[in-house]
Amino acid sequence: MKTTLQSGVTLTRRVDIDRDRTIDFMGDECRVYATPSLVRDIEHACRDLILEHADAGEDSVGTFVSLSHTAATLMDMWAEITVTVTAVDGRRVRFAVSGNDPLEPICKGEHERFVVDVAKTAERLKGKLAKVAAGAL
Repeated sequence: MKTTLQSGVTLTRRVDIDRDRTIDFMGDECRVYATPSLVRDIEHACRDLILEHADAGEDSVGTFVSLSHTAATLMDMWAEITVTVTAVDGRRVRFAVSGNDPLEPICKGEHERFVVDVAKTAERLKGKLAKVAAGAL
């Protein structure tokens, strides 16, 4: 991980709220940005910011999310998600996150990711799979 990843680094991403990002359980007239989709978009924005500062072979995994989703964003609107690094502690990276649609703030919270070596992570996961295959459940 490069030393350029430090507190204060920020990224803003615009997201179009298409049908796949909306809830469906209250009918078409109530399709709004689903919280799980919002969390996924936040995670992707944070990951993308880390990747701008990562070394070859590095990526990141999410380890913590705390989010208040405070306003509904309608299907076919857009939202801007802003993520800002608040702390880098070794491979642990913490973010302040916020979001707005064209009319109002829609969310505020925190996210944490851990920078990993992809090859080492793949080997560790293969070991876990081997244990599962051997009946270690």
